[in-house]
Amino acid sequence: MKQFIIGRKLGMTQIFGEKGIVVPVTVVQAGPCVVVQLKTKEKEGYDAIVIGFEDIKKNRANKPMAGAFKKANVTPKRVLREFHVEDINAFKVGDTITCETFNVGDMIDVTSRTKGRGFTGTIKRWNFHRQKETHGNSRSVRVPGSLGANSDPSRVFKNKKMPGQYGNEQVTILNLTIAGVDKDKNCLLVKGGIPGPEGVLVSVRNAVKGGAK
Repeated sequence: MKQFIIGRKLGMTQIFGEKGIVVPVTVVQAGPCVVVQLKTKEKEGYDAIVIGFEDIKKNRANKPMAGAFKKANVTPKRVLREFHVEDINAFKVGDTITCETFNVGDMIDVTSRTKGRGFTGTIKRWNFHRQKETHGNSRSVRVPGSLGANSDPSRVFKNKKMPGQYGNEQVTILNLTIAGVDKDKNCLLVKGGIPGPEGVLVSVRNAVKGGAK
């Protein structure tokens, strides 16, 4: 059965494993989440559930979403995420999903957004080298240099490594391990690091063999 939950990254700490070995972990406040909607093959063409995370005031939800929450008989949620499931009959609207669905040692895939670094140059964005500060070259040591475009084709090819927006993109880290589960505080301790700043939303699901799907 697939396992999944929504949470927020709280930060990093360390725990002591076997034989006193220090294990770096990322603390994720996972859930509790509520099943808001069921999607079936008959209606939507695939089986999936929509779960909500973090309560908000009723006046914070727009009319369409407020109607959906009222129909599901759940309080309005700040975050909604959709997860594909194999057996839709195992869920029903209003069910609560907590971190207790995961166990120590489970392999998981975590999706989050990386830290946004704004508009950056090629050195920071692509790890380019600086140019030599010789023969009068003093003001262009951090520029990318020639782009290799002549009169033909008279343009820069797409996907060229150039300055631009760096970070603030969705990434998925595969095959992380759960090092601890705190049921009282709804927290998961994930071995290693998770991209993004403290407070970033993360989606956790059990690892998929052969890569994320």
